[in-house]
This record gives sequence, C-alpha cells and structure tokens, in this order.
Amino acid sequence: MLIARLIAEPDHLSTRIDAAKADLAQSGVRIASASMLDFCGQTMEIDSPDDDAAALRAGLDAHFAPSDGLVCSDEPSVPQVFISDMDSTMIGQECIDELGDFAGLKERIAAITERAMQGELDFEQALRERVGLLEGLSIDAIDQCLTGRIRPMAGAKILVETLKKLGCRTVLVTGGFHHFADPVAEWLGFEQVVGNRLEVSGRKLTGGLVGGIVDSSVKKATLLSLMAEEREGATSLATGDGANDIPMLEAATYGIAYRAKPKARAAANGWIDRGDLTSVLRLLGIPETDWVRE
Repeated sequence: MLIARLIAEPDHLSTRIDAAKADLAQSGVRIASASMLDFCGQTMEIDSPDDDAAALRAGLDAHFAPSDGLVCSDEPSVPQVFISDMDSTMIGQECIDELGDFAGLKERIAAITERAMQGELDFEQALRERVGLLEGLSIDAIDQCLTGRIRPMAGAKILVETLKKLGCRTVLVTGGFHHFADPVAEWLGFEQVVGNRLEVSGRKLTGGLVGGIVDSSVKKATLLSLMAEEREGATSLATGDGANDIPMLEAATYGIAYRAKPKARAAANGWIDRGDLTSVLRLLGIPETDWVRE
C-alpha cells in the first residue's frame, strides 16, 4: 500500500486527478481514493493498494508538476528526529561560494560546488580544493558574509520550531562550516550542529580544515545514531538538496528533497519544488494551528 500527499496548483488538483488516475492505471498503479485533507488545507491525499512508488511519483510529476509531495507506505506522522542540510536548504546561499566572492574567486569556486552537488565530483576532494583557494582570506569576511549575505530559507524557522514544539529532535548537519552553521542553527532553533571546521591562524584562513570531514556518510551515520536512541517504530525526517545528502535522504523515513538537484530528488521519497519549507509540515499533516510562527 502507498500513501501520497500532494500540494499543487489548486485548479490542477481538481481537474487533473482523473487523467492521472487513468494514466497510472495503465502503469499498473491503482488509485483507491483521492481527497483533500480537512485538517491540512491545500494538501491532497492519494491512496493506492499497490507498491510501485516510482510509477506513482512519475504519474504525479507528469500531471501536477511543479508540486510538493511525499510518497510512503504508512500515513505520515510527526517524526522523532529531524536532520537537515544547511546550504541551499535551510539557507538560500552556498556559504563557500559567498566567501569565494570576498576572495575574488566566486565563479571558480561556485563551479566546483555545482559539480559536487550534482554528484560529478568526489565531495571531500572538491571541499578541500575550494577551501584551499581561500587561503589568506581574513576571518572578518565570514562575519561580513553572515551579516550581509546569508539569509534563512522561507519557512525554515517555522519548520524547525514547530517540529521542536511537537517533541522532535532537530539537528543541522552540513558539509559546510561551523563558522556559519552555529549562528544559522541559533537563528532557526536547531538543537545540535554537525559540520566542518575551517583552520584559522592569525585571523586568516590557512586553506585547510581541522578534524574529520563531514560528508555523505557522516550525515547518514548521524541520522542512524540519533534513531538508535529512539523507541522502536520511531520515524525520521531529512531534508537536503544535493548529492551529498542522498544517503541521509534514503535512510530517513521521510526524505524530502528541497528544490533539489536531479539525483537527490530521485533518491528521496518526498520533494518540494513549488512551495517553501512549510510545505514539509503540510505533507506531514501538521495543521497550521499547530505551527510556531516566526
């Protein structure tokens, strides 16, 4: 059995569902019911007695894109653990690209970042190469960057604070840097941060890193470690946008790709292509009356 939650243009939901049902039936996916959730406006729930999630997603994409959606085997619920990427997920920027601008190297660094996010480059190698290009940059640039350029993604604080209020543990896990992640976590309400550390000497970046690298395996391991502390049957939520997030998204009960690169979107069982991060709350079935507003 599959349950899909879908947010799309209201007119599309009402006018395209019959055509979607017909096309899905040809793919071997039957639709038992499709109705709007009374307690969570804008969200349609679609039930199927079949188990071909890929075919169901393809049918929804074909008829309702751009949309926000989640496909899972049980009715979605409030997770016990929420773990999220930072850059281009909880904030609208890639911090290392913005630092690169202060060093006059944004275009070069951003090109490497994009290839890494697409899964075309080894993450650690790409990270060390970009950090190496920042050698000699004053750490004052980090403060200027935080103040002038880094902005939370729409709905981020509402998502984090609402989940916290409902008893969910919240962790920001990033292949970026504590210099950025620690203040971002404070802004948004995350309880824990896992990230990389830039090496600094004489108030300048050395071009190196301190300690181990937070890569895709660390992100997944962090999620699994947190879940091991929870009761049997507990659920987890992960959000991310790039190739480095794929193992984490796949390991989570609800892996939601936010405005993601194609490989990350394909790996997740949820996607946000249309709305902001409050769509995650709608897909989980959390009514607006329970949201913690900014």
